[in-house]
Amino acid sequence: MFPSPAEENLAQTRRSFFTRTSAGLGSAALASLLKPELFAAPGDGTIPHFAPKAKRVIYLFMSGGPSHIDLYDPKPKLAEMHGKELPASVRGQQRVTLMTRNQGQFLVAASSFKFIKHGQSGQELTELMPHTGKIADDIAIIRSMHTEPINHDPAVNFIQTGSGVAGRPTLGSWMSYGLGSENKNLPDFIVLLSGSGGQPVVSRYWSNGFLPSKYQGVQFRSQGDPVLYLSNPPGIDAQSRKSLIDGVNELNKLKFDSLADPEIQTRINSYELAYRMQMSVPELMDLSSEPKGVQEKYGAEPGKSSFANNCLLARRLVERGVRFVQLYHRDWDHHGDLPNRMRQQCGQTDQAAAALVQDLKERGMLDETLVIWGGEFGRTTYNQGALKGDSYGRDHHPRCYSIWMAGGGIKGGVTVGQTDDFGYNVVQDGVHVHDFQATVLHLLGINHEKLTYRFQGRDFRLTDISGNVVQKLLA
Repeated sequence: MFPSPAEENLAQTRRSFFTRTSAGLGSAALASLLKPELFAAPGDGTIPHFAPKAKRVIYLFMSGGPSHIDLYDPKPKLAEMHGKELPASVRGQQRVTLMTRNQGQFLVAASSFKFIKHGQSGQELTELMPHTGKIADDIAIIRSMHTEPINHDPAVNFIQTGSGVAGRPTLGSWMSYGLGSENKNLPDFIVLLSGSGGQPVVSRYWSNGFLPSKYQGVQFRSQGDPVLYLSNPPGIDAQSRKSLIDGVNELNKLKFDSLADPEIQTRINSYELAYRMQMSVPELMDLSSEPKGVQEKYGAEPGKSSFANNCLLARRLVERGVRFVQLYHRDWDHHGDLPNRMRQQCGQTDQAAAALVQDLKERGMLDETLVIWGGEFGRTTYNQGALKGDSYGRDHHPRCYSIWMAGGGIKGGVTVGQTDDFGYNVVQDGVHVHDFQATVLHLLGINHEKLTYRFQGRDFRLTDISGNVVQKLLA
């Protein structure tokens, strides 16, 4: 929406003042548009602050909270305690969700799955992830992640933005803001969705928050038009579309000359990017152009919507210079029937996630691409509801959970952090969400304390007022 007449008059008054007192501002603004690399970068003007190990990120976000006890954090003690009350000393005063608060008992549920050691490093993983086992020496597993929110939406907000309250920029937006673009034909920050059911995945999770809107994530769809409204409507050819865009941009430029509102410049750039994307996106999304062997390695099926297709597409995106690609895969929220649902989820994701790391490595891209796998929190040691044989469910658990990272300056084959015998509390090398975020930025050459943006009188940053780089993860 354009400003009201009153707002425009105020802007005109300000412009008159600056014209009289500092005519040089106009020249500086023009130079910044024509040659932006000559002007200071965001933050403190020295980004990257030091030599980066990673240039790009692929974040495989497992929406719903995968159970660490059933995937990456083996706990033999639970087999001895299966069906018995979790000691009150272990649970302590931790709050629990409304879903289990009124249970009469908190019975321990041992994992149904075996854990297997893989590679020279001996990383222990669930039997449900044989493909991930093949990259065990390339990944670093963090078993001591912990967060603050206990419910999905604030927990996803927290790991994406550093705050449980909506409205702040997401990790991908901060990265785009800090580092800028490596390509001219695609957005810097792209989001892909897969899976069905479970908690909703909303566009706020890739929002630019209070950063300029040019840093907003862009969702690509796996079927139909990759980006809504990108295709020409019936009866409109490419030349007509270009003429229309040029005309609209001329009007926007007139308004920008009048108000100097940076959001108008963003709108101009968006129209021009959309036109360029019309040329580049169809070829990008055509997975059938990949060799059959590559498709089979991922388990990809061109033309379908799947996590496997999205992993292959993520590799194609970073090859073309996209800075941050985030894949959301839904339905890890296993409050009941966990063993069966876990088999399904691992069957949908294990092969493709491992193939992505292997493919990047074979192409010489893994060293400069940071790959992250993980969700918003873990699951409880105790069962939710009635414990019936091998069938069990687990509630939300923010006190500890597991993720893995690979490439981009990560030391492969290491396990960081330790939880207690029940997988309930962190006992060594805890990694808070802000520590995780600080480490991601560090790998990109960014000091998390210096990447800031002033909003409502305060300098905000992704890690809020805390966060330490996890040195044990660094190669």
